[in-house]
Amino acid sequence: MILGLGKSLLTVDAVGLLFGAVMADMSGSHMYNPRWPPHAKFHNAQTISLSVLLGVSTLVYTWRRPSSPQLKREFMAVTAFTGSIYWLAGLAAILFPGTMGLDPEFGGPGFPQAPIFAGFAVCGMLGSWVGWVSA
Repeated sequence: MILGLGKSLLTVDAVGLLFGAVMADMSGSHMYNPRWPPHAKFHNAQTISLSVLLGVSTLVYTWRRPSSPQLKREFMAVTAFTGSIYWLAGLAAILFPGTMGLDPEFGGPGFPQAPIFAGFAVCGMLGSWVGWVSA
């Protein structure tokens, strides 16, 4: 039962990674924003790709069948990283000079992503911890 909770939380996290950046960033406020220069769009595409790759990795290590409890704990350590690093980086991004969570033309300043990023990071870390202790 508890293992199912951990896998469920990690799957929710992975789905957020697989679809969240694509949905948010392939939009008029980001990739299709004519005011964004090509290099900014390059980094946006890099971020989208990173999120999808981390989501796939999180799913693989969440659902891969380990051959031992030790290997299960190692898988959970990997998912703690793959499932939370994108979200933690998103939370840290606001600390860099000149950054905002929203451009003024879209209602900024503000950081509406903060609770979403924090929630998914918690899903990843808590799901990994539950998987670790149940191994």
